[in-house]
Amino acid sequence: MALLEDLKWRYATKKMNGQKVPQEKLDYILEAARFAPSSSGLQPYKIFVISDKEKLEQIRAFSFDQSQITDCSHLLVWAAWDGYSEARIDDVFVRTTRERGLPTNTMDDYKKMLLSMYEPLGKTWQESHSAKQAYISFGMAIAAAAEQKVDATPMEGFDNAKLDELLGLPQQGLKSAVILPIGYRDESNDWLVNLKKVRVSKEAFATEIA
Repeated sequence: MALLEDLKWRYATKKMNGQKVPQEKLDYILEAARFAPSSSGLQPYKIFVISDKEKLEQIRAFSFDQSQITDCSHLLVWAAWDGYSEARIDDVFVRTTRERGLPTNTMDDYKKMLLSMYEPLGKTWQESHSAKQAYISFGMAIAAAAEQKVDATPMEGFDNAKLDELLGLPQQGLKSAVILPIGYRDESNDWLVNLKKVRVSKEAFATEIA
């Protein structure tokens, strides 16, 4: 039940106080994100952890002037693969078989199957698919932050193209998907902090089909 209580505690913090998140808490959040499930275990994304104030100011300028970006402790950016390729998939499975002590060709048939599925679907589908995997990791990070009593604000309100350019993502075959400022709430200046959390009722949310 602890996770549910942590999720009830958290909210999309609107004002942060600039206090630093301890390194051990940051590491915990990142590890939860790293251990998130992903389709075929590919983990087709990376996380950029930004605390440089100059860069945060630049990001805020094309993120609807949201103050959490400059008042947070760290800004986490999920950047997803811009497509699937044989080299990328091969790298994952070579590492997997090596760490499991298996012959390197163990997953060759599975790799060929994936490529035969993904390639015809095109780059647009591939970009969307990898971004969806990034969101799973994103959700795990939010839950882990709540467990650590670290505030977090999920954000899609930013100019992806400008963020990609600032971080040099195109040269790495990546595209920004979503961002997460983490830090601590400024209780005296956050209009949302004491308002009731409102969600759809359990009856309306979940439909059981027996």
